[in-house]
Amino acid sequence: MQNNMLKGIITKGIGGFYYVEVANATYECKARGLFRKNRITPLVGDTVEISVNENAENTIDKICERKNFLLRPPVSNIDNLIIVVSTCEPKPNFLVIDKLIATAEYKNIEPVIVVSKTDLGDYSSIVEAYKNSGITLIVIENDEDVEKVRALMKNKITAFTGNSGVGKTTLLNKLDSTLKLSTGAISEKLGRGRHTTREAQLFNVCGGYVIDTPGFSSLDFAKTEIIRKDDLPYCFREFREHLGNCKFSTCSHTCDKGCKICEAVENGEISKSRHDNYIAMYNQAKEIKEWELKEDV
Repeated sequence: MQNNMLKGIITKGIGGFYYVEVANATYECKARGLFRKNRITPLVGDTVEISVNENAENTIDKICERKNFLLRPPVSNIDNLIIVVSTCEPKPNFLVIDKLIATAEYKNIEPVIVVSKTDLGDYSSIVEAYKNSGITLIVIENDEDVEKVRALMKNKITAFTGNSGVGKTTLLNKLDSTLKLSTGAISEKLGRGRHTTREAQLFNVCGGYVIDTPGFSSLDFAKTEIIRKDDLPYCFREFREHLGNCKFSTCSHTCDKGCKICEAVENGEISKSRHDNYIAMYNQAKEIKEWELKEDV
């Protein structure tokens, strides 16, 4: 029996079967029992080594080290989180946006804000909130702006998120005209199958992969990926240069005396909107119990 070892990426997993893309071919595989014994679950996005067997089942033999992983939706090795924000209908919810950004930062995912519906409303408040954040912000006004998004996606795994109606479908159609998605039907069109409403999948778009899963479209992952209060300041990248310089080492960076972050807010170096949302998230994080922080994948 001939056995070929190949390296690829898991693009889909259904009922214990994993579909691994290697170059231009896809192989259906089962995970070796060793993973189950060690309570390790292969995830969509995993880079894996597989054995391709002529007269037996193909198997996943090794899961390469993960850059990151999420519990819900269960995916790994995400490079970009593109947060689509509309100027109107629905109006931007800056607390939700900042929760998404913080979760991305915590998970070593690059957050990108893309502003849609620029012909229908004013976007100056969005620009003002994030101009000093260090986060890439792309305002979609023409084809050159779409190309900026397309360039970020090449050779990357990208997830799109945003409230229903913000324009994710329209943006994806502009990025790849062959998708021909209808409004509100991203999963149905991309997935071409009955499992896509429940399962994460990767699809080839713009020289990289796009994750299709309801877990991102409904913003669930920002609710399920918990950040400790001590880690939260590091999830606001404009805070980082000030951390360690406050008067007190126990500074919460909310309203403490001698806080350098609060000073930066007063001086206009940090957006008041961002800091207000940090305070709201910090107060929520204070209530988190230790047992809620356990991760097991």
